[in-house]
Amino acid sequence: MNRVAVVGAGNTAFKARHMDKTFPRLAYEAVRDCLEDAGASPGDVESAVYGIYNDFFEHCAMPDHHVHYLLGLARRPAVRVTTGGATGGYAVRAAFAEVASGLHDVVLVVGVEKVADVSNVFEMVKSITFAADPFFEAHYHGSPAGSYGGAILWHMENYGTTEEDMARVVVKNKGNARNNPDAQSPMELTVEDVLASPTVIYPLKILDHCLNSEGAAAILLAGEEAAGRFARDPVWITGIGASTESGRQAERDDPGSSLFPAVRRSAVAAYAMAGIEDPRSAVKVAEVYDAFSGVEICLYEEFGLCGWGEGARFLREGSASMGGSNPVNPSGGLIGGEHAIGATGVYQVAEVARQVRGVAGARQVPGADIGIAQSMGGARGAYSVTVVLEG
Repeated sequence: MNRVAVVGAGNTAFKARHMDKTFPRLAYEAVRDCLEDAGASPGDVESAVYGIYNDFFEHCAMPDHHVHYLLGLARRPAVRVTTGGATGGYAVRAAFAEVASGLHDVVLVVGVEKVADVSNVFEMVKSITFAADPFFEAHYHGSPAGSYGGAILWHMENYGTTEEDMARVVVKNKGNARNNPDAQSPMELTVEDVLASPTVIYPLKILDHCLNSEGAAAILLAGEEAAGRFARDPVWITGIGASTESGRQAERDDPGSSLFPAVRRSAVAAYAMAGIEDPRSAVKVAEVYDAFSGVEICLYEEFGLCGWGEGARFLREGSASMGGSNPVNPSGGLIGGEHAIGATGVYQVAEVARQVRGVAGARQVPGADIGIAQSMGGARGAYSVTVVLEG
């Protein structure tokens, strides 16, 4: 299997709405910055993979081929990936496979979403719930918050995690976003501010939720021989793992203490490929899928950064904060930085690549030579991808 490197990364600013830009324009801007970062041109791109989640958002059933043509890549191969919130991560995985197999030497990955062009936020949420099983769970009028909220409640009831702990995640990630010029929602908050925000579905407040964003991100992947042609030192993808769980939560046979078994499986596979035996000592920075504040606490455990039931303590001790042993979501994550669904997994990989290169600016984690990026989607993380990056 060929070694695969990230040799370029770019993204737009993330906003609640880009009133003046179409989804192809957002994709173009991210790709332009990615190619400039790599010292590359469209002619270097042999193939492309697009992460665009929801046709309802773009009002187009085949948005990828429009983007592909407008990027000047007509008559080159391309494919679209759509796996809920894991769309960007699975797009990275598909491109990795093309390069690792030797099918292509240089592959572009583009994630883009134009979510707010639907009529209103209720229609947006409704379109997401179409992912539910139409014969069973959809009839119970479930929601993303309800899907993840059950796992959070279990964690609270069994491990003593509190609403205050969840608020600490929000304070951390919104605060981290203040160091990210492309972040959508940088804020200086207190735990009390978060607890005072309106409840959406217990125990989740408005501020416990991830953002709804518009924007795009792109990375350029290259094989070992091709990587030397580009301006940036390569950041190697040394491990990549993926897993898929039943979308119907009632059918799941969750292993042990894991509340997100697909996440756990994807992490174990990525660590094994990368040769990581002790994640807490090896992983210096992580960008993970904080769809809701309580989910991030669970993910500390799924990734082996602490033991089962220790996520809240890990957070309280400052281990997940900037300056801690394992900073999580320096970009602001999905709560403070962005969640342009199709772009999120691509952006996470771009951010970790910047950390490994040491070019993340005010959000740089010192000595971040190994990092992980993780995205998930579907009912309670039915899809998950974990990527390990090293300098």
